[in-house]
Amino acid sequence: MGEVSTELCLSRVERMELLDELKANIIETLNLTDVDPAGLTEDSSFFDDGLNLDSIDILELAVMIEETYGVSIENRELGEKVFVTLGTLARYIAENRL
Repeated sequence: MGEVSTELCLSRVERMELLDELKANIIETLNLTDVDPAGLTEDSSFFDDGLNLDSIDILELAVMIEETYGVSIENRELGEKVFVTLGTLARYIAENRL
């Protein structure tokens, strides 16, 4: 699917609701009890300077995303583009959800 701005897919309120829901789902899925969702932003990274997730965590998130949002991340190349920040993941879900 081509690049589409999140603003074209969702209103600001809908975008923030998706982001808040996504934060809660990530924290629950990975049992990140020490992470405060209020401290996470669209720019929060999944890796080194952010949530510091590993490849197993990302696989767990990919399964959760498919089950919860009906969106598949089918290969590593796509995953590398989608799992950059919470914002990139939220945009991908918004653009591809059923």
